[in-house]
Amino acid sequence: MAAFGTVFMPEMAISNFDGEKWTDAQLVPSDSLTFHPGAHVLHYASTCFEGLKAFRHADGSIKLFRMDKNIARFAQSSDLLSLPAIDTAATEKMIKDVVNRFADEVPEPPGSMYIRPTHIGTEAAIGKAAAPSMASCQYVLLSPVGNYFSSDAGTLRLLLDETGMRCAPHNGMIKSGGNYASALRPIMQARDEFKADQVLFCPNGDVQETGAANFLLIDNDEIITKALDESFLHGVTRDSILTLARDMGMKVSERELTVTELLERAAKPGCEAALSGTAAVLAPVGTFIHNGKEHIVGDGKEGPRTQALRKAMNDIQWGLAEDKHNWLVSI
Repeated sequence: MAAFGTVFMPEMAISNFDGEKWTDAQLVPSDSLTFHPGAHVLHYASTCFEGLKAFRHADGSIKLFRMDKNIARFAQSSDLLSLPAIDTAATEKMIKDVVNRFADEVPEPPGSMYIRPTHIGTEAAIGKAAAPSMASCQYVLLSPVGNYFSSDAGTLRLLLDETGMRCAPHNGMIKSGGNYASALRPIMQARDEFKADQVLFCPNGDVQETGAANFLLIDNDEIITKALDESFLHGVTRDSILTLARDMGMKVSERELTVTELLERAAKPGCEAALSGTAAVLAPVGTFIHNGKEHIVGDGKEGPRTQALRKAMNDIQWGLAEDKHNWLVSI
């Protein structure tokens, strides 16, 4: 099977901002993106994106999950990067139109259609290192994906990094390519040196997030995760999981979590840890690596609460459970 996110639908939705107004959206071949090599995005990283999914239900209908939340974050990222303001209603229509165009290609559960809205600065102006792009392009790519987990997936190994940061703190809540790029080098080093799957960035002992996902510590009936601020990404999946946890009667603590407390709790029976994100929903963590020593989380295996929370969210997404929070939208 092809790697997650490497297969694309042959057409995408696209719209351009010329400095004054947005063009009407069109469906064009997905490989037809054209812009000047001096485009602002190529030199000064004026780009942001989103990731959401469409799901096929048993009755044949196609549902989008929490599109409003993703579009709101997309607009916020554009604003914080000083890109032209998006028209949120037009973006919603672009997403619905392109998903509707390829509705027959939305996989059956446990698969889904991954949706990638992207906004880039396209003004040809290499002298604008300290000024925003006045022109931009917005497009929506589709990628049919299967189940993120294989039958022998196991748990993740995280290197705890107390000296580095995923990205500049004031840019943390922007879903921008540069933030992911800045985390790649430490991630590659952690894989080479410690066989770690990811780096959990904990600057000055403050447990934040990994290079590509939010972090949750699940200590029996309590979930502990960093309180929202501008230093890390405000994940839609994170928000959904915390909401479902409250529905289940779990205690949700959004607060500071130190490395010391993390390791103390991780050693306790019944403790679990997980990474939350659109692709996997919840990926279980089995080992922390800190100062050259390995610390097993609970029994080192995926725990029952991680499984239950992921299933609760998947069941809503696939139409197997009541959508009490009105997260699903028809195309």
